[in-house]
Amino acid sequence: MNRVNVLGVGLSVLNLKTAVDAIADAIRSRRKGYICVTGVHGVMEAQTDEAFRRILNNAFLCTPDGMPMVWMGKIHGRREMNRVYGPDLMLDVCAWGEKNGCRHFFYGGADGVAEKLAARLKEKFPGMEVVGSYSPPFRPLTADEDKALQEKIAQVRPDIIWVGLSTPKQEKFMAAYLDRLDATLMIGVGAAFDFHSGQVKQAPYWMQRSGLEWFYRLCQEPRRLAKRYLTNNPRFAWKILGQLLGLKKYSID
Repeated sequence: MNRVNVLGVGLSVLNLKTAVDAIADAIRSRRKGYICVTGVHGVMEAQTDEAFRRILNNAFLCTPDGMPMVWMGKIHGRREMNRVYGPDLMLDVCAWGEKNGCRHFFYGGADGVAEKLAARLKEKFPGMEVVGSYSPPFRPLTADEDKALQEKIAQVRPDIIWVGLSTPKQEKFMAAYLDRLDATLMIGVGAAFDFHSGQVKQAPYWMQRSGLEWFYRLCQEPRRLAKRYLTNNPRFAWKILGQLLGLKKYSID
């Protein structure tokens, strides 16, 4: 899979259709891997966390979640590259899975959110196969919880574990647990859990496509998101300018 270098993070050259096709191929061939749905926040976290940057670059797919990632792809001549937005990816994969036999497990969200998400998706896609859900505590799993999770996954053997823990927590979880859980793919989709369960309202489509979704989300959750957006967005723009002007060379490990 070709990648575009965005400040040292290799973004997969994808659009929504080619992302779903790649996921379908991986499930059919039982190719294990994790998928990072990555925007400005993830790229900026990777600037100061080398281990996290390696996790993004070692992902089966590192999709362009935000419009700035898409714009960087276009600048590099990747006309086929378009936004692979976590909530949209989840719906399209569930639609594919309903017709092709795919087993889903939902891991993440606040207490009860994963269960509510699974129920709502079953309403939308009656033929989809949901084999379990789990809302973990807001701390690392204990040894007993870790063992119980592995046993539960081994029992139901999902094709996909959807992970909604926010960035970078969800990506670190997937990298750490990929070889310990009996599932083919793990896909980190963050806020998609809250959006599709009805906990949080999504931005209007025009704001999503114009790169203004961050402003909508900031207005909804200012205390939680102010530091992320008001710090990361200007820093990202400054660093990207430096990369485009050749002031600093970034390599992908």
